[in-house]
Amino acid sequence: MSGNLSSLLYLLTGSLFIMALRGLSSPDTSRMGNVFGILGMLLAILVTFLSIEILISNLIGFFIALLIGGLIGSVIAFKIPMTAMPQLVAGFHSLVGLAAVLVAVSAYYNPQSFDLGSFQNIKTASIIEMGIGAAIGAITFSGSIIAFLKLQGLMSGSPITFPGQHFLNAVIGTSILFLIGLLAFDQSTEIFLTLLTLSLIIGFLLIIPIGGADMPVVISMLNSYSGWAAAGIGFTLENTALIITGALVGSSGAILSYIMCKAMNRSFFSVILGGFGAEVSSSNKVQADQKPTKSGNAEDAAFLMKNASSVIIVPGYGMAVAQAQHALREMVDKLKKNDVKVSYAIHPVAGRMPGHMNVLLAEANVPYDEVFELDDINNDFANTDVAYVIGANDVTNPAAKTDPKSPIFGMPVLDVEKCKSILFVKRSMSPGYAGVDNELFYRDNTLMLFADAKKMTEDIVKNLD
Repeated sequence: MSGNLSSLLYLLTGSLFIMALRGLSSPDTSRMGNVFGILGMLLAILVTFLSIEILISNLIGFFIALLIGGLIGSVIAFKIPMTAMPQLVAGFHSLVGLAAVLVAVSAYYNPQSFDLGSFQNIKTASIIEMGIGAAIGAITFSGSIIAFLKLQGLMSGSPITFPGQHFLNAVIGTSILFLIGLLAFDQSTEIFLTLLTLSLIIGFLLIIPIGGADMPVVISMLNSYSGWAAAGIGFTLENTALIITGALVGSSGAILSYIMCKAMNRSFFSVILGGFGAEVSSSNKVQADQKPTKSGNAEDAAFLMKNASSVIIVPGYGMAVAQAQHALREMVDKLKKNDVKVSYAIHPVAGRMPGHMNVLLAEANVPYDEVFELDDINNDFANTDVAYVIGANDVTNPAAKTDPKSPIFGMPVLDVEKCKSILFVKRSMSPGYAGVDNELFYRDNTLMLFADAKKMTEDIVKNLD
């Protein structure tokens, strides 16, 4: 295939990815967005295959690798539960970062195959682009591994800090920039491998101080990193599709991270530098069993909601774990038949990744016009009879507004406590993912419903008859 034709088709690939992002920006068009993304990826693979010379002996290996990758992706897509989607995304980000590193290593040791020059005599612009792409890819890989381990519960979700951490990060970060520049003058293997090693190390150090409540921001941030890594390698290989796709992913991930940081009252630069994560305040260390709570059952909850004029549903990670979205939709349908006004309140970081709750509600065919973001619905809680909180913990915690020592202080939360009555569905009194005890549990207008979210919601449905 000629260079002009491949460039034109790569441009078409980029256009399909742009249309995919546009489609994914709204639940109404998300399915079509996925279709555009699939078509773009298929075209990119096809053009890449036709643009390079592959020996017949290598052709079988190429298709075997393609088949294995496709099968693994298909199995994961069918079997992965929604509750594990955040760690799956983190895992995929690590693979993108690793791919960028492996391509950079291949181009460094065999630049002739990519028309970049000869070993240790690579074009200046190409070696700098390669260094940037490899560094960001290594950071993405190691940082995503830590994110995966935290989300999977294989390591503590609490911030891990130590004295001099920020100074060490600054030293390593400065060293990485120095080594990228040094590569332009001295392309020795020692410098290249040192660059990769330091990048892997700082990837770990950037993510370990970030606490569980902030993991959704980390996911979007790593998404951005993976895009910039791909773009850097795209410039090295002069691959239009990689440049466009990487820039799209990198910029959209950065914008999403900024929006989420603003929603959580976090510093965007602190996120990038791994700079937030605090100690749990002393007030959070009070034993939960020393505080009075009121508990109820499905019959109590059904009575309150049947006699209410308005109800706001606040879904959280507990709904995802129990897969309660379909039972919730059934409950809402029955409330509507009793002329109860029902809305859904979604916090920007509810769940473990951006849009987690929106996807689950869409799966249950919840009308999009009934789902509201924090800024659009927060003022309605004061005029609402009942709030049904189904597994949303940290995003409803009043401590974010009242306790300066709390790890979540300053994060905008849903003003659930302003409702006349609060029904809080939870398995136990354990704190949320941020490790913070929720003050809402002990309010006079809160009724705790201790049960599996799906089972409790199904029982409420029965009592609404």
